[in-house]
Order: sequence, then structure tokens, then C-alpha cells
Amino acid sequence: REERRERGERGETLHAAFSIQKNSSNMSAVACQHVSVPEEVFLSLGIVSLVENILVMTAIIKNRNLHSPMHYFICCLAAADMLVSVSNMVETIVLILMERGVMVVQNYLLKQIDNLIDMMICSSMVSSLSFLGAIAADRYITIFYALRYHTIMTTRRAVGVMVGIWVVSITSSAIFIVYSENSAVVICLISFFFVMVIFMGALYLHMFTLARIHAKRIMAQHKKRTLHQATSMKGAITLTILLGVFLICWSPFFLHLILIILCPTNPYCQCFTSHFNMFLILIICNSVIDPIIYAFRSQELRCTLKELICCSC
Repeated sequence: REERRERGERGETLHAAFSIQKNSSNMSAVACQHVSVPEEVFLSLGIVSLVENILVMTAIIKNRNLHSPMHYFICCLAAADMLVSVSNMVETIVLILMERGVMVVQNYLLKQIDNLIDMMICSSMVSSLSFLGAIAADRYITIFYALRYHTIMTTRRAVGVMVGIWVVSITSSAIFIVYSENSAVVICLISFFFVMVIFMGALYLHMFTLARIHAKRIMAQHKKRTLHQATSMKGAITLTILLGVFLICWSPFFLHLILIILCPTNPYCQCFTSHFNMFLILIICNSVIDPIIYAFRSQELRCTLKELICCSC
């Protein structure tokens, strides 16, 4: 496996997005400054993300007040974020050991490790988007079908959704890696991204539009908003922030994929795709930021995290 800082632009496949080599001869036509990211940055961010997401998952499991479908989905989202940190930590450690001559890995085994790491990153992306969609649907049901919520979103159904998402994410990621030489795989991945973003955008737009109308009616009638309504809207706002952070951190990667399909040989496109390391750093940052959002927006979760860290609340 080439050094991660040399990952850049290997043609028109999904594998090209995860395991790309830099072709400097194609870059001569355009002034493109290469940005080097130290391996220590990847390792440090991976460790921080791993610790944070383990704490979030432990807090949700420990606190019975957090045993609800939405928090189950958040727990799975934390697990999906953890996949990114674990995969990059493994990759970084292997690279450092190989560079220092401590570890000698055969090419065949190196390729299998590379495929496993790529599959973990791909699984994280698919599952993260899916769980964000599941949380958006859960908030939508909470707001517009409040009286029937516990009938519609039972624990059994929530568990079924979680298992289904993980099975589909792992299976699809394995297929993507196996058939990575087919550009249709990249198109499927990009299409999935846009479909999920449009789906969640439509739900949030509907939620906030009707919530605003409802709030005006309440103010006109001089009534106070119920605790349930306030809590539901706070949850929707939290998930909107999570979606916004996801889009900011993952969009450069998907633009990377789009450019690989549309203009694989264009020097300007190659200049953009040569900065794959920066896109990877953004993806890891997403897994670092998400737990901070959970804790900042949820007092119950924040209190439980304090108990875990310093045994007091």
C-alpha cells in the first residue's frame, strides 16, 4: 500500500476514492500545491473520536432514561462514527510500523487490509446517512403523530430498523469494494447520498414549516407550548445540526467521487482529488464533533457523561 499522503487520483472507481495514488506527471499542467498531513494528526483524531463515541454509547446504555428509539439510533450513529476512527487508526499504525521497518507485510495481505479499511469507511458512510434518516423519521413521527408515537415506533421496530441498516450497510459496502472497478458503484454511492439528503431535507422542511405555523397559532391563542412539543422540536433541531455537520464534513469527499466520474483526466479535477487526505481529515472530524453535539444538546446525556468521567453530576 502506498503511503496515505500519496493517495490522490487513480481513475474512475470507488477504490480510487479510498486507495488513490498520485500521478505527478498528470499534475504538471496545473499549479497544484500538495498538502501533507502528518500521520500523528490522523492517529490523534482517531483516538479522540474513539474515546468520545465509546463514552456516548456507554452513557446511553447505562442511563435508562435514554432508552428510547431516538437514543438507540444515536448510539448506532456513534458506532458508525467509531468505524471511521478505528479504520484510520489501524491504517495509520500499519503505515507507521511499515515505514519504520517494524512490520513487513506481503502485498496480498496488504491488499486485504486495505480492502477491510475501505469497507469500514464505506460502511460508516452508508450507516451514518441511514441512521440520520432514521432519526429524522423518528422526530417527524414524534411531532406529527405524538399520540400514536409509542404504537408506531416500538422498541421492537426500532431494533429491527437498526439491524436492517447494519446488515444493508455492511453488505452493500462489501459489494462496493468487490466491484470497485465498475464506475456504476460510484454512481450508486453518490445517488444514495443525494437521495438521503433530499429525503431528510424534505422531512425537516415540513417539520419546521408546520411547527412555525403551529407556534403562531399558540401565540395568537395565548397558550404555552407543551413540554412534549418543546422537547420534540429540540430533538429536531439537534438532528438538523448533526445533518449540517455531516454535509460539511462529507461533501468534499462526494465532490471527489463526482469529479472522478466526470473528469478523471482533467488536471484541475486531479488537483482537487489529490487532496484526499484533507477530505479524510474532515470525515474524522465529523466523528469527533458529533458526540460534542449530543452532549451539548442533551442535558440528560451530558449529566450521564459527567458521571462516567468524574463519578459526579
